[in-house]
Amino acid sequence: MKEETVKKAQEDAAARRKRMDWFFHLLYAVVWPYFRLIHPIRAVGREHIPEGPAVICPNHTTAGDPFYVVFAFGWRWPMRAMAKVQIMRVPFIGWILGKAGVFGVDRDTTDVKAVRTAMRFLKEGDKLLMFPEGTRVHEGEDVQAKVGAALFATRTGVPLLPVYIQRKKKRFRRNTVVIGEPYYPEFEGRKPTSDELQTMAQELMERVRGLGEGVG
Repeated sequence: MKEETVKKAQEDAAARRKRMDWFFHLLYAVVWPYFRLIHPIRAVGREHIPEGPAVICPNHTTAGDPFYVVFAFGWRWPMRAMAKVQIMRVPFIGWILGKAGVFGVDRDTTDVKAVRTAMRFLKEGDKLLMFPEGTRVHEGEDVQAKVGAALFATRTGVPLLPVYIQRKKKRFRRNTVVIGEPYYPEFEGRKPTSDELQTMAQELMERVRGLGEGVG
């Protein structure tokens, strides 16, 4: 009976992934021509993208940053994404994003549902896109990185994947996205302490910023 239950869960996860990938590729095909024309992308480091699950962690300066990451990775790499819950409440937009694997998080509370969703996606082998800074950061601002990405990575045993998106976007000229090497954050004990998680978050953003040296 237990084996049958596990098999059923695996089949359900595979079917769910197939549906989300279909909607992901649909949105990709619809939005990609616009980005290719108005905001063309130069992707650096695609060879670093791991085959299995990972927490994809870019810097965040504009509302369009998720699209820069998705198109820098390319058609082959569907991903799930954590977004502000307000976006998911927009009629139709929230619905179709949800179908494509985007899920909302309420940043004003401890959103247990969002945490469980993120963990489930990673355990099922998906790539998770989230912004460690938690919000858009403008030039000159100093925002402390949130610990969510490090928490998800250490709880599920998947690597962190730092990504740098060019801060100053230009129309009709290539905008650079640099994909760094995946790595596993280190910690002592069975699970990391709060201080260790904060240190991991800070190290992650330092790696992200390091990828942007000379890019702009």
